[in-house]
Amino acid sequence: MRKEKIELLAPAGDMERLQMSVAYGADAVYLAGTTFGMRSFAGNFSPEELKTAVDLCHSHNVHVHVTCNTMPRNDEVARLPEWLEYLDSVGVDAVILADVGVLALAKRYAPHVACHISTQASIVNYQSAQAWYDLGASRIILARELSLDEIREIRAKAPRELEMEAFAHGAMCVSYSGRCLLSNYMTGRDSNRGECAQPCRYQYALMEEKRPGEYFPVYEDEKGTYIMNSRDMCMIDHVGELMDAGLDSLKLEGRAKSAYYAAIVTGAYRHAIDAAKAGQPLAPVWRDEVEHISHRHYSTGFFYGQPGQFTQDSRYIRDWQIVAKVQSCDDQGNAVLTLNNKFQVGDELELVGPQVRPMPLTVQALWDEEGASLDQVRKPQMVFRMKLPQAVPPLSLLRRQADLSPR
Repeated sequence: MRKEKIELLAPAGDMERLQMSVAYGADAVYLAGTTFGMRSFAGNFSPEELKTAVDLCHSHNVHVHVTCNTMPRNDEVARLPEWLEYLDSVGVDAVILADVGVLALAKRYAPHVACHISTQASIVNYQSAQAWYDLGASRIILARELSLDEIREIRAKAPRELEMEAFAHGAMCVSYSGRCLLSNYMTGRDSNRGECAQPCRYQYALMEEKRPGEYFPVYEDEKGTYIMNSRDMCMIDHVGELMDAGLDSLKLEGRAKSAYYAAIVTGAYRHAIDAAKAGQPLAPVWRDEVEHISHRHYSTGFFYGQPGQFTQDSRYIRDWQIVAKVQSCDDQGNAVLTLNNKFQVGDELELVGPQVRPMPLTVQALWDEEGASLDQVRKPQMVFRMKLPQAVPPLSLLRRQADLSPR
């Protein structure tokens, strides 16, 4: 049963990433305050920044979902009512939670905020969906380990009023629904409290107790030793099938990733959803955009069966680099930009932006803020001027091809 409207839910690790997600087509964003969220190393939002974020999003008809999906201890539970009351007061649309006690507190202290049950709750059947609905949840975020057939059955047997959300793109975890103790054991950083050190990405070897310092390679097969390394999920070629399964929201992973990532992946899936709604194939130029962001080897997750592992290495594939961001641009393409990475006259770049089809360009001329001619721009965050091939909206990006994958 295809939904008439499906939400595109994009990551917002900080204000810059939020602005990118909104500009590039998100219907909703998810973010965290400085506590209770599962991404301690994202920028996150202070209470004042959160209010600003809500106001900005609502001015663009974008909803704001705030994560409270850690498993809080006693001292943290005592602080939750005040935080939940604040979320309610600033107009947050939904809170994402995984703990039944947090749900009870949210219903009491944030009565105007919808309750979404996190993927951390590992919802994999319709009875669990019904139980959370009976407790007051308005949406469940399904476990990543479900197939499309299982999702269809849950949708068919769960209450019609209960919304369903699923991850469509981004990093996956080797542990079921991200519930892992390995990071805490090895490094003291608890993955269930937003501090995962990703030890599943490490390269492991075998050491015999009486032969310290002698490392023997561990091979799952002939490909290598990264025995727990998981692929990234990419469902951009199957958005129509996700919609046909009856999902209400497609979620893009990546609150800890860059503003460039937030922009490009949001824009790509915006075009994919719009094409699927129109009954049209996705234009290859937009499909190719997910190859322009930092990612590990892609798979379709568990939607069609086991995704398999990539055990040769755990490197990110980074083939493109952002060099500048457009602040403003007039009708003739005269733009004011801020610099991210140096470039010079004569360089071959690519321009992309909100609703702007990627286009190549050769840098013909550069000027400083006062209009003095420059041969190159070097200082990060410097403001400069440049003539672009066409008028583009603010937050459009200049990028170049560059192999930045770690060796």
